[in-house]
Amino acid sequence: MPFIEALRQLSFSVGPDNFCLIHVSLIPVLGVVGEQKTKPTQHSVRELRALGLTPHLLACRSAQPLLENTKEKLSQFCHVPIGNILNIHDVPNIWHVPLLLRNQNAHHSILKQLNLLSIAAPPNLQAWTKRAETYDNLKNSVRIAMVGKYVGLADSYLSVVKALLHACIACSLKPSIDWIAASDLEDESAKLTPKDHAAAWETLRNAECVLVPGGFGDRGVGGMILAAKYARENNIPYLGICLGMQISVIEFARSVLGLKRANSNEFDSETPNPVVIFMPEGSRTHMGSTMRLGSRRTLFQTPDCVTSKLYRNAEYVDERHRHRYEVNPEAIGVLEEAGLKFVGKDETGKRMEILELPSHPFYVGVQFHPEFKSRPGRPSALFLGLILAATKQLEAYLNTHQNGC
Repeated sequence: MPFIEALRQLSFSVGPDNFCLIHVSLIPVLGVVGEQKTKPTQHSVRELRALGLTPHLLACRSAQPLLENTKEKLSQFCHVPIGNILNIHDVPNIWHVPLLLRNQNAHHSILKQLNLLSIAAPPNLQAWTKRAETYDNLKNSVRIAMVGKYVGLADSYLSVVKALLHACIACSLKPSIDWIAASDLEDESAKLTPKDHAAAWETLRNAECVLVPGGFGDRGVGGMILAAKYARENNIPYLGICLGMQISVIEFARSVLGLKRANSNEFDSETPNPVVIFMPEGSRTHMGSTMRLGSRRTLFQTPDCVTSKLYRNAEYVDERHRHRYEVNPEAIGVLEEAGLKFVGKDETGKRMEILELPSHPFYVGVQFHPEFKSRPGRPSALFLGLILAATKQLEAYLNTHQNGC
């Protein structure tokens, strides 16, 4: 009810010519006869009217295009002009939806309701059309191992999945994501669930690149460390995001520096080698007294690093954060002496934002979440770098874009 009241107040405060209410409804189909039922939509519109909200447009979700008599019935009983009844039926991929709406003149109906027809330009969807059609015709794919805690709940990584899609489309590829539950890679799994353990490792070994996304808590950390080690030792392109970056630091400290108990304070408060520590934000201008949140600036420490080149030779980049633990500044010296380079830092120089392993084809960890700013047609630079590296195109791409072109 607070949400409904907010809409009522918005309509009242901005005026009817500045308010457009679009009601989204599902059109079910009755059994084998294929009859499109409008009663559920009629009932929901009636309830909205009773609450003081009158829909200007109906967006009807259905498997098949709406029949003309279905539209007429909806128009008659929902008191919505037939031209304002939009049908979002199943399409080959989600990028066709804006084109579907454009073809039904949805933009015209919305602009008319808002009194903007006289000043609005026609929608320019040429690039979008090409992108949707390109995806339909893609034949080749790239295998990506996603090693995480929540792979049983794929929506937990929805932003990461979309960022991979954006990057793959830019490389004319389809993403083939192999989900690996991090705990299945661990030695304990070999004893308790040997089939899952064997399948997880087979999947990892068949991947062309490895991605370890963010997360909280210690479940599956051992498996993530093994995945990072496998990628590092076998020259498999690796991208670690937030926790994934911290995992790569822990693995490097254990395997290369020989610090067998190196860990994060998040997972072992008694570790003698805390390479990742709790670094509270303590900011008075950002919400959250302990978590580092929001868009923050990362300064590149050298123009020669892969990440800087992927960001078109930028001096800095602003990316979004969401974490409490970070690489221990006191451990940086020994880690860099051993070959792990921290090529991006915050403005104080105390917070490590980007790491690279120069001896590796593509081994990158970032403390921020680059997936949050990825867009269709504007893929995240780091996701693009991962896919380019996985398909042996990274060097040619960097040479082409060396001057920020």
